[in-house]
Amino acid sequence: MLGEKELIKLFPEFKELVEPSGIDLRVDEVFRQKGPGSLVDNQKNLPELQKLEPPLYTLKPKTAYSVTIDRKIKIPKGYSMLYLPRSTLLRSFISIHTAVGDPGFYGTLQFLMVNQGDFPFTLKQGERIAQGVVFPVEGSGEYKGSYQENED
Repeated sequence: MLGEKELIKLFPEFKELVEPSGIDLRVDEVFRQKGPGSLVDNQKNLPELQKLEPPLYTLKPKTAYSVTIDRKIKIPKGYSMLYLPRSTLLRSFISIHTAVGDPGFYGTLQFLMVNQGDFPFTLKQGERIAQGVVFPVEGSGEYKGSYQENED
């Protein structure tokens, strides 16, 4: 796992969000599922989403939301990023489900956030919800999947 000095070198655009062992990630947009989806024979049919209005998001109990992070990220070749929830969310019965950030990925991170509790939870746009921790990866290629965005 990389520490703050190496993280600042690799991710200078996140300098103000670097912590001793990871990068804080802030929520941007929040969406609710509006329709069905499917994954059959590797054909992705993502569900239609309904965007909630910022800046305050009220997460209903026992409900899942798709959330995006407030800026695009570029994971350098030779590194992988794992995403972990902030402890305040866990203590508030909010879970975050993530995937691995592959070497070479560039784009907007999207996570699944679930209010596991019995009461609504209010979240403000821009709050830190997860932390990305970075690991070196030996012998890897680069991500070329369907969620790769073009670098501007």
